Amino acid sequence: MAVFKEFKEFAMRGNVVDLAVGVIIGAAFGKIVTSLVNDVIMPPIGYLTGGVDFKSIKIWLKHGDAATKVPDVTINVGNFINTVIEFLIVAFCIFMVVKAINSLKKPEVAAPVADPEPTKEETLLTEIRDLLAKKA
Repeated sequence: MAVFKEFKEFAMRGNVVDLAVGVIIGAAFGKIVTSLVNDVIMPPIGYLTGGVDFKSIKIWLKHGDAATKVPDVTINVGNFINTVIEFLIVAFCIFMVVKAINSLKKPEVAAPVADPEPTKEETLLTEIRDLLAKKA
């Protein structure tokens, strides 16, 4: 029973719940960005580059053989380019969201700083100065 109680306390902490919500929203946001890159951004770029489909850009290391069912060995450069573009879009969107959230926060008003208490040396020197001023 103690294990279940500890697990409940762990799972109900604010950070864990916030993390779970963030992961779920992040996954959905990732699908949106993937669609944005593949369906909106890459077609015009492909058109501007003469109809090049980035997914088809590959570096062939070894051609496969259909008769022996040996697959092609390729480095998929186009998929990498798509992934980099997706990452840049996600990073920019997250930056903009964080910037918007930060602008909504009220600026923290700094508490007035009280003068620090004088050290023993300062107190002693002040007393000496005052005594010398009285003698003069």
